[in-house]
Amino acid sequence: MWLLNQRVYRFGQLRKAIPGITQHMLTAQLRELEADGLVSRTVFAEVPPRVEYDITPKARGLGPAMEALTAWWNEFGKSVPARPSSRGRKTKSS
Repeated sequence: MWLLNQRVYRFGQLRKAIPGITQHMLTAQLRELEADGLVSRTVFAEVPPRVEYDITPKARGLGPAMEALTAWWNEFGKSVPARPSSRGRKTKSS
């Protein structure tokens, strides 16, 4: 949502802007945000089809919360351990 708060994005642009996200996960998250009324999806009748995602006025109401989270991250983000780069389930070693 932070990205969409800045401008309108197409699916491919969002995927490139979010490192490590799979197409499946991005699709699932966008559908959930759309169902919650936080993201709008606009389909244009063009060839090839064009779909744009934008933040809704309802989600813009979260602006102060997003700004507070950004301020927190700027102050404390470096103390948060990096996530492992591997994806999926962890295997148990014998």
